[in-house]
Amino acid sequence: MVPLVPREHMLRQFFHEVVSGCYPTYTGLDDSEVTTYIADLLTEFTASENLYRIRDASGKPLREIGEMLTASDPVLGSAPSFDAEREMRRHIGDFALFSTGMYPESMHMRRNPLDADFMEMVRTGKESYYIVSQFDLFEYKQEAPFFARLSEEFERCMYGLTKVREELDRLGAPKMLM
Repeated sequence: MVPLVPREHMLRQFFHEVVSGCYPTYTGLDDSEVTTYIADLLTEFTASENLYRIRDASGKPLREIGEMLTASDPVLGSAPSFDAEREMRRHIGDFALFSTGMYPESMHMRRNPLDADFMEMVRTGKESYYIVSQFDLFEYKQEAPFFARLSEEFERCMYGLTKVREELDRLGAPKMLM
């Protein structure tokens, strides 16, 4: 993901403070690598072009997880390489984590039959992070174990995001995209 919000921007710092306060308290995850990743994810997903960055063959942003999964297939979808598949799967994991953690109620409002319900979205997010973790050679070797952890801890990370949302609501923060 290409950062759209500069590292020193106050929004990024705000999300880092909220996430690093909520995760150890409510999830028991006192892992700075996880909290940094989640805070950066929240920051970048404030821009809709990052939230919906997987595109179909005509360039239209895909908004449904089922469509994203289809696009990520390097044989049958639009992913031109296995590297592109990895990046799309990473995004699918991020999108599923964000959706189920920050907006679990949105899973019940979806009408598209290609899209997943809540439990399917959780399974898809875990599976996507697991697939990313299997790219464990060359330039991906060092970060592969991190994505294995995200897959294993998906539900705790998701719960942490619900607590972050509660904290944002308590602080009167503006609503994020979805």
